[in-house]
Amino acid sequence: MVTSDAVSHPDTLAVLRRQHIELPSWAFGNSGTRFKVFGQPGVPRDPWEKIADAAEVHRHTGVAPTVALHIPWDKVDDYAALAAHARDLGTDIGTINANVFQDDDYRLGSVTNADARVRRKAIDHLLECVDVMDATGSRDLKLWFADGTNYPGQDDLRARQDRLAEALREVYDRLGGDQRILLEYKLFEPAFYATDVPDWGTAYAHCLELGERAVVCVDTGHHAAHTNIEFIVAFLLRAGKLGAFDFNSRFYADDDLMVGAADPFQLFRIMYEVVRGGALATDTEVAFMLDQCHNIEPKIAGQIRSVMNVQEATAKALLVDAEALATAQVSGDVLGANAALMDAYNTDVRPLLAGLREEQGLHPDPMAAHAASGYVERVADERKGGTQAGWGA
Repeated sequence: MVTSDAVSHPDTLAVLRRQHIELPSWAFGNSGTRFKVFGQPGVPRDPWEKIADAAEVHRHTGVAPTVALHIPWDKVDDYAALAAHARDLGTDIGTINANVFQDDDYRLGSVTNADARVRRKAIDHLLECVDVMDATGSRDLKLWFADGTNYPGQDDLRARQDRLAEALREVYDRLGGDQRILLEYKLFEPAFYATDVPDWGTAYAHCLELGERAVVCVDTGHHAAHTNIEFIVAFLLRAGKLGAFDFNSRFYADDDLMVGAADPFQLFRIMYEVVRGGALATDTEVAFMLDQCHNIEPKIAGQIRSVMNVQEATAKALLVDAEALATAQVSGDVLGANAALMDAYNTDVRPLLAGLREEQGLHPDPMAAHAASGYVERVADERKGGTQAGWGA
């Protein structure tokens, strides 16, 4: 049983105070499924307004101080000015995400395309994203490739890996001294026969070849059904190659639903391995980011709820009685070991987190505070006219 002393332990509280969850700029624009994107009043029209909405999330949660950009969705003439705008609102620019999947030239792939001209175009975009990192002070460049094939024989699988390696090497060599590549993987879609970076093993192998500043990004929605994601997390942490998370939920495929919505117990298990692997220590370099596309729920409120879900899973993971768990494991006490995890998972940590927010001068209920702020009504009135941001804008 988790005791009140464990809940209020200084180490537990210290980790929760310094937790940092990055927000994706694209979550505040219009997004949805292949079938329909439902617009909402007050949706941002440009990156400046996206950052303002991200700042609203941080204002009420206190743990979301950075916002990731997606280029060219968030392209501006002056990135230093955009970074200054973020700082003025109490946030910073975080990860820079490249986009080599929405141009007609990339129909048969980007950096793995058989056409050298297309490969050059894609690599030049990735290098442009490093320029954006330099201008904004960002540490991480996240790379996800839609590259792959739909039919056997469509292209040479081995040659595509060679092209991928060459492209990654050129970008890696362009990085500044403290900058990193986060290589993301995805099992399938839009390539259905063979995806060029389909799993954590492929990403891990390419990162090993590149060097210590290339690490793997785990998107929690990018796996085959029933994949043990916490095992992947444990393995990559042990190898020193876990660089970041993209948090979301899925029922069937890459659903991009709110993190913790489909399987909160899985999120807890993942966060336990994060705690166990030291990825919440003061010197951690593991980045935690949301990657969700809200279609029917309010954008800002959806991000706030997602942040709270990660906080709750983290708090529960920190409450696992490590000594009791280790004793049960060594003695072969199967049920005792499982109970150590379940006791922590079944603990209501909401009062703990509410108290922490009050300690930081925040409202104990971020959802209620946002609803009462009048922010949504105000921006809906201010943002009339123009073109709302969304996928590809």
